Amino acid sequence: MTTSGFSHLDSEGRARMVDVSAKQDTARIAVAAGELATTAEVVALVRADGMPKADVLATARIAGISGAKKTSELIPLCHQLALSKVDIVFGFTDTTITVEATAKTTGPTGVEMEALTAVAVAGLTLHDMVKAVDPSATMNGIRLVRKEGGKRGAWSRDDTASAAPPSLTENESPAGRTAAVLVASTGGANGTREDTTGPRIAAWLLDRGFTVRGPLVYADAEIAAGLRDALTDGPALVVSTGGTGVSPTDATPEATKAVLDRELPGISDAIRLQGTKVTPHATLSRGLSGVAGRSVVVNLPGSPGGVKDGLAVLDPIVDHLLAQVAGDGPHADSESDVNTP
Repeated sequence: MTTSGFSHLDSEGRARMVDVSAKQDTARIAVAAGELATTAEVVALVRADGMPKADVLATARIAGISGAKKTSELIPLCHQLALSKVDIVFGFTDTTITVEATAKTTGPTGVEMEALTAVAVAGLTLHDMVKAVDPSATMNGIRLVRKEGGKRGAWSRDDTASAAPPSLTENESPAGRTAAVLVASTGGANGTREDTTGPRIAAWLLDRGFTVRGPLVYADAEIAAGLRDALTDGPALVVSTGGTGVSPTDATPEATKAVLDRELPGISDAIRLQGTKVTPHATLSRGLSGVAGRSVVVNLPGSPGGVKDGLAVLDPIVDHLLAQVAGDGPHADSESDVNTP
């Protein structure tokens, strides 16, 4: 670090590329976010894939990944990195399309700029795709959400919340109805399979007044890291989909059990029972439900039908459940039976 405090300036104030040759290679991850402010009409068209330029989200995702890979060419003092993963997920509010990018590498320097560039390029591509309908669309709030690895370890925007602009996880509803959606899908994480379950869960949550982070898409082998990611900001509810079966790669229940403080087996049993009304294969789901800290975690199967069944079970109980966990429910200060009306 120079006397100026900026690592990219030498002692005489001249721009330089930092020498990282003496630093140790470590696993590094960075998550960045932003949102395109537009009209309700555009949001509806994009969600329905009804824009004049088709494949809006797919085009923006590929552009963002390409942007991350070209970061060192676009930002002159950035190092070339061997990226092991770039994942971009989109979400929706009434008048915004949210963008979240996760970048991973193993090396001597951080991957923050790659994540930020992915968000910026994906957002600009969204703007290009929607400008025919809404030329006044605006890309806002591009920011680093969190990072891990290196000498300084983990950093989260929550650590500097007093000076931070609003982020996806800080725009909570007045009732604190925050949620994260997690998808266990190796094909989805690799970009070889389009996931439909995560967006369906996110839409269900948005319709019920939740502020939603994700869908966060992780390969089955990385689902434990994905669950830690989903729990980072202490959302009221985490709903996962996929990885609950009995194939060798299905590991969501094991990852979930490791973070739960208390299990809620009745919820998972009800989800399986609901599924058996359609197919006996529902009995093969090993999904768990429970409480991790102040967050409720619910595993749903990875099929559209399994998600539909799980949401049908959650619908009449989710408000009461979250109130109980938050200590605001009718039995929060008593030992009354939870079945008491």
